[in-house]
Amino acid sequence: MRTRKNIAMHELIGLQAEVKDSTNPNQIGLSGRIVDETYHMLVIEKNGKRKMITKKGARFGVWLTDEYVTLNGDRINYRPHERIKKLMRRRIK
Repeated sequence: MRTRKNIAMHELIGLQAEVKDSTNPNQIGLSGRIVDETYHMLVIEKNGKRKMITKKGARFGVWLTDEYVTLNGDRINYRPHERIKKLMRRRIK
């Protein structure tokens, strides 16, 4: 189950998200559903339009079932499958 503590180790695709802060001021405030994730980007779709947001230097707000969580883009700046492995290793140590 996704919670505030373990959200960075879970799949982000399908979550509602909002760009809270970014090195690109034009991206601040963009919101929609995360439809894809790459090494350095999150793809957010709203009204059929997709926007690619750089993870590095950005902060994202995502809605879980019962709470709103802020993610630091620098912390999740890995490929999805690598991010899960790396964060699990850090958690075990």
